[in-house]
Amino acid sequence: MRRLLIVSALAACFALGAQAETTSAGHSYTPPEAFAISQTGSLLRLTAPEGDATVNVVELGKDQAKDAADAVAQAWQQVQPDFKRTLLLATPRPKRNGWVDQSVFDYETSPNEKLVIQALARRSSIDGGWVVLLLQASQATLEKRGSPIGKFYTSLRPKGYERESFAGRSAKPLTPERVEQLKAFVADGMKKLDVPGVGLSFIDGNKLVWAGGLGVRALGKPEPVDADTLFMAASNTKSMTTGLLAKAVDAGKLRWDQPAAKAYPGFKLADPEVTQSVLIKHLVCACTGMPRQDLDWIFANGAAPAKSTFDQLSGMKPTSKFGEVFQYSNLMVGAGGYIAAATLKPGLEVGKAYDQAMSELLFKPLGMNRTTFDYKQALSGNHAEPHGDAFDGSTRRASMDVNYTIVPARPAGAVWTSPRDFSQWVLMELGKGRAPDGKVVISEPNWAERYKPQVMVGEDTYYGMGLFIDKQYGITVASHGGDMLGFHSNMIWLPEYGIGVTILTNSDAGVLLRGPLQRKLLELVFDGKPEADERLQVAIANRKAENDKQRELLTLPVPAEAIKPLAARYHSPELGSLQVLKKAKGGKLIFKFAHWDSEVALRKNEDGTHSYFSIDPGEAGFELVRDDKAAKPTLVMRDAQHEYRFVAR
Repeated sequence: MRRLLIVSALAACFALGAQAETTSAGHSYTPPEAFAISQTGSLLRLTAPEGDATVNVVELGKDQAKDAADAVAQAWQQVQPDFKRTLLLATPRPKRNGWVDQSVFDYETSPNEKLVIQALARRSSIDGGWVVLLLQASQATLEKRGSPIGKFYTSLRPKGYERESFAGRSAKPLTPERVEQLKAFVADGMKKLDVPGVGLSFIDGNKLVWAGGLGVRALGKPEPVDADTLFMAASNTKSMTTGLLAKAVDAGKLRWDQPAAKAYPGFKLADPEVTQSVLIKHLVCACTGMPRQDLDWIFANGAAPAKSTFDQLSGMKPTSKFGEVFQYSNLMVGAGGYIAAATLKPGLEVGKAYDQAMSELLFKPLGMNRTTFDYKQALSGNHAEPHGDAFDGSTRRASMDVNYTIVPARPAGAVWTSPRDFSQWVLMELGKGRAPDGKVVISEPNWAERYKPQVMVGEDTYYGMGLFIDKQYGITVASHGGDMLGFHSNMIWLPEYGIGVTILTNSDAGVLLRGPLQRKLLELVFDGKPEADERLQVAIANRKAENDKQRELLTLPVPAEAIKPLAARYHSPELGSLQVLKKAKGGKLIFKFAHWDSEVALRKNEDGTHSYFSIDPGEAGFELVRDDKAAKPTLVMRDAQHEYRFVAR
C-alpha cells in the first residue's frame, strides 16, 4: 500500500556546520543547501533548485490558534487561500527540541500527480507560539532533496531553546540492571507491535555484556530467538563491504582515490562523464547522484550472477550533481564489494570471490562463524522467519521470495547474522579495526577513512563509507540500519565510550523499535531527557492509524468491473513479465511477476484513475496504476524518480 509520507522520517538524521538563521519570530534554523529563501513579513519561503518543491513557514502568536488543526488552516489561508485538498490523515508527533503539540497533516494526491502535500504544526514550549510548515513537492525532488529539507525541519528550534548535549559527560556503565531496562523497553514495544522475535546484543567497555533474544523465530512455532539465531541484516552489509574495501587498500590492491573504472573495467554508468568521476570511495558514499532505483533489482532474478549488478548499473544515470546531495544506491555498493573481491581473489567469479573474501578476511578473524551470504545454509538451521502485515492488520508469516532479489547485489544487503556475531562487528568498529583478541583486522588508517564525511545527511549528521555519523548531541554516534521484507535491524556504537547495541527483528513492524532503542540507550547512559518511551508509543499509534486509513481506502475483493479491463499478460522492458490471475483460489486477484507474486486490492483515486496494490504480508505496498488512455492495456509502476510501464502482450 502507498506509504504516507511522514516529515519526521525525512528528519530522522541530522548537517554539518552551516550558518544559522532566524525567522521573524526569532526561531533559529539552518538553511537547506541550494534552496532559494525569501521572506515577506512573517512568511518564510524555501524553494528547491528544481522549482517544484517549496516549504512555506507561517508563524502565529500564542493566542492566534486554538490547536494544531486551527494553526494549519490559518497557515493555508495565508499562503494559498483557495487550498481545497482532501485531508488524508492527521497524526501527532512526540515533544522534541522545544516543540510541543506537534501534528502532521497529510493530504490526498492522485498517483499521476507525483506530488506530496503535507503540513506540520508545532507549538513552542518557550513562548506558546505556533509555527506551521507547509510542504508541497514533487516526489522526485523530495527524494533528492530530502536531506536538506530534513535538516531544515530538525534545525528549526524555538527562540531561547538550548539544545540537549552530552558532551563532556561520563557514560554510566551498562550494568545488568540497565541491560534489563533496555530489554524490557524492547519487549514492551514488541508486544504492542506484535513483533514475533528480536535478537539483541549490548556492549560496554569494549566488551560484550549480553547477547540473546526475545520472542520466537516464527509465529506458531515454539523455538525461541537466541544469541545464535540468524536474521537478514540487510543494509548493515554495507559497512561490512566497506571493511572489505579497506582490506583491499591495506593489501595495496586498491586506493580510495583510484578511479573505479580503471580498477575494474567492467564498471560503467550510462553517463560516461560520471563513470570517470567515480573513485573507489565513491562507490560506497551515497554521494554520486545515483538514485535508489531499487525496483530494477527487486523485480530481477535472484538467481542471476553477480555481474548482473554491473549490467544494471550500465543503464543508470544520476539524477543530481556529483556530491550535491545524499542519494542511496544499493547497486553502487554492490559494485564496490565485487571490485574489492576481484582484486583480492583474482580469477574467481566475482560473486564467489566476494563470498570467500568476506568469510576468510573478515568474518572468520572476528569469530563471526555463523554469518553468511548462503541462504540455503542460513535457512536450514537456527534462523528467524520474516513477517509482515496482513490486510486485516494482523501479523503473518511472509514469503522470502523478494528477499532473494538482493542476492546478485549482495554486498549491499544480503548478509545473514546473529546477535552474537553482529556484536563482533561492532566490537571491531570500537576497536578501531582490531578484533576483540587484539588482532588487526583492518589497519587503523583505513578503518578511520570509512568515518570521514562524504555527504551531508542532516543536521550534524553525515554519511561516510557505509556508515552514518551523528553528532547532534555533542558526542559521536555511529550506526547503520538494514531493511529487507520482514527483516529490520540496526547497529549503534559510541566510539568515544566503548558502548554499542545491535538489534535484529523478524517483522516489518520491528522497524519502529530501532530509533527509540537508540534514544533509550542514550537516556540511560547519559541521563538524557526521557523521550524514548513517548517516541515509541506515538510511533506505534501512528502506524496503526496509517494502516487503518490505507485499508479504508482499498477495496477487497476487487470488483468485477475493475478486473475486466485487465489483460492476462503484461511486460515491462525493465521489470519483466506480469501475469494477471483473475480467478485465483478464493476469488482473489493475483498479480504474478517474474519472480514473486501477491494478491492485490483496488483503490479509486481522486482523479478517477484506478490503482492496484499488492497486499500480501511483506510484499504489500507496490502500486500499479491503470492507464486507460494508452493504446493497449497498460499498468504503470513508479518509484519517486522513475516510471515503468507494463504493456499487454
